Amino acid sequence: MTTDAKQLDVRYTPMLGYAEAWDLQKAYVKEIDKEERRETLLLLQHPPTYTIGSQRHPEHLLYSEEELAARGIGLFQIDRGGDITYHGPGQLVGYPLLYLDGANLDLHGYLRQLEQAIIDWLAEYGIEGGRKPEYTGVWVGDEKIAAIGVKFNKARTRRGFVTSHGFALNIKAGIAQNGFRGIIPCGIQEYAVTSFADITGIHLTVEQAALELLPHFCRQFGCEIADQAGLLLEHPADAHEER
Repeated sequence: MTTDAKQLDVRYTPMLGYAEAWDLQKAYVKEIDKEERRETLLLLQHPPTYTIGSQRHPEHLLYSEEELAARGIGLFQIDRGGDITYHGPGQLVGYPLLYLDGANLDLHGYLRQLEQAIIDWLAEYGIEGGRKPEYTGVWVGDEKIAAIGVKFNKARTRRGFVTSHGFALNIKAGIAQNGFRGIIPCGIQEYAVTSFADITGIHLTVEQAALELLPHFCRQFGCEIADQAGLLLEHPADAHEER
């Protein structure tokens, strides 16, 4: 990394409820906009949750309210782009909260950078990740391994946007067969969902995947981690109380 790379706070939480994480993102977006907080990457896992994005296709949810309650799956209609997806244990969720300067703005380029960071990480294991022109996300053949859905929050104190939401990368085996069976993921019926473990047979922890993905993320976004010593050890709610 060069010395002029921007500093990035990274926080990892083994398990964080969706509502809490969403509130945290909204608070961080405001603080980053006002330059009261460094740009931040939240890495975490969620309990079983379905989220419906701005495309709003409730018919892609296959479970009834009663089935959701019986299975302990939360449901949120949220403000990111895209359709319905699943979050749950065994999946690495990343919420980059980054300022995108309006002078050189490339919103589609931001999505491609997120995808590329994951593609580059998969390549370390000899996995050929790729894209499908009509969809966002990262694919291995005709199976989706990572979903991407973001929101570009218009900055109020300067020209540009602050990003929120982000990516969900399937790590552990069985996640595709469990949480995704109650939905038509992203409204895509013709392709399946997979995970890192299903492809490789390697049982990687979500935290280890987060650590390995970080250098690729930083390379894509020209940043370096502000606190290497405390990396992945601090709960984001604790960090939110700091000034």
